[in-house]
Amino acid sequence: MTHPELRPRPPSPLTEAADERFAARGVRLLLKRDDLVHPELPGNKWRKLAPNLRAALEKGHERLVTFGGAYSNHLRATAAAGRLLGLETVGVVRGDELAGRPLNDSLARCAADGMRLHFVTRAEYRCKAEPEVRARLLDAAGAADAYVIPEGGSNALALTGCAELGRELRDVCDVAAVACGTGGTLAGLAAGLGPGRRALGVPVLAGGFLEAEIRSLQAAAFGGPAGSWSLAEGFDHGGYARVPAALDAFAADFGARHGLPVERIYVAKLLWALTALTEAGAFPPGTTLAAVVTGRP
Repeated sequence: MTHPELRPRPPSPLTEAADERFAARGVRLLLKRDDLVHPELPGNKWRKLAPNLRAALEKGHERLVTFGGAYSNHLRATAAAGRLLGLETVGVVRGDELAGRPLNDSLARCAADGMRLHFVTRAEYRCKAEPEVRARLLDAAGAADAYVIPEGGSNALALTGCAELGRELRDVCDVAAVACGTGGTLAGLAAGLGPGRRALGVPVLAGGFLEAEIRSLQAAAFGGPAGSWSLAEGFDHGGYARVPAALDAFAADFGARHGLPVERIYVAKLLWALTALTEAGAFPPGTTLAAVVTGRP
């Protein structure tokens, strides 16, 4: 029997945003309110976690372990999921210099939901995909027997959940855009959209590494490339969790215009990018653009 917390939710709401910056270019903007898809696991976090959580329960695991930085929304979502399902959670956190310091709001929320935080050096964290390093990290974290969910929740199972997002949008837009951390949501979204539709990803981290990662994820989940997608680089605003004053002001203004609580780390960068690209003529007149709102403040 499916656990009640993992039962499929109805499609998340789709609303039209009347915005002169888009209308002036003949572009119709829709907001896919995936932040409302689950009360505690909003948006792509629920879509990526739900298939993994089902697998963990079916295999009889009582503990989850995952990875993230000090401001990781994924860590927060995994901690909340563990509380809801009665599973222990362990978070391997990048940055051993954080150990012993007061927790920021994000990590404090993880701890409040019962997640045990294990801080590791940045050098170790960079090598966490190497089998020997990962085994050592999990053993040190007391999670050698735990169900492992990768950083950002992005794996083949997660893509099956995100493909459903694409299917919800395939008949209503020409371009579906989403902010990208690890690339899993974009990879699944593109697969679900179907022919004649395109997925656009806005990376929130600098580095230009996502293209190869997305191809690898699609190969693992679907056996090869799936759907049409592209990346809009250069809108990271200095890197992950960087929110310069101009971006913060933009987010506040957009929220006031459209009654939307704009999450700053992902959603603000997505909306900034779409506004800039539209004003630069990147989308032909007549385009219907759907922005996936993946989280909330």
